[in-house]
Amino acid sequence: MNSGRHLLRADLEALVPVDERERQSVARILAELDRLPSPFDRDAGPIHVTASALLVGPHGVVLHLHKLAGMWLQPGGHLDRGEQPWDAAMREAREETGLDCRWTAAGQALFHADVHPAARGHTHLDLRYLLSAIGDPAPPAGESQQVRWFSPDEAFAVADPGLVGALRKLRTGTDRSGAIRWD
Repeated sequence: MNSGRHLLRADLEALVPVDERERQSVARILAELDRLPSPFDRDAGPIHVTASALLVGPHGVVLHLHKLAGMWLQPGGHLDRGEQPWDAAMREAREETGLDCRWTAAGQALFHADVHPAARGHTHLDLRYLLSAIGDPAPPAGESQQVRWFSPDEAFAVADPGLVGALRKLRTGTDRSGAIRWD
């Protein structure tokens, strides 16, 4: 996955951080890409890359009540062996929401990055991609059944600190494509 590491480095270097937390997250992820022998493999160590989706549509943004964390979060998770982060974000969004997800006009561009603690002493280097969907979430059995659309104000009210910057980026349209507007 050296080509994945190279592509990710280019995406991170092109990302315009929305706040200090995202700036620090980008710097940390870049440093870990240099240090970790297998940053995309969750079994290689407690620090690894994850991918998630900011899933937007006419009703706002989709969040789910994470079963382990007990918080409203964007869909996402670990990469499967050999999977690219943007593919993992799409797969996880579909698996966790049951929605037919699509790329926005920005395409498969990295939208936001966040480093945060996770279960079992792990640290997630989370890469966030922008997807769109319409309809009502219908998560399959085994996934959190508490999945719903949130208006911008509702999303900000329940967001953890790592999600706030991504929501702010959605609200202000500050991604590099200029194609995003979430009001």
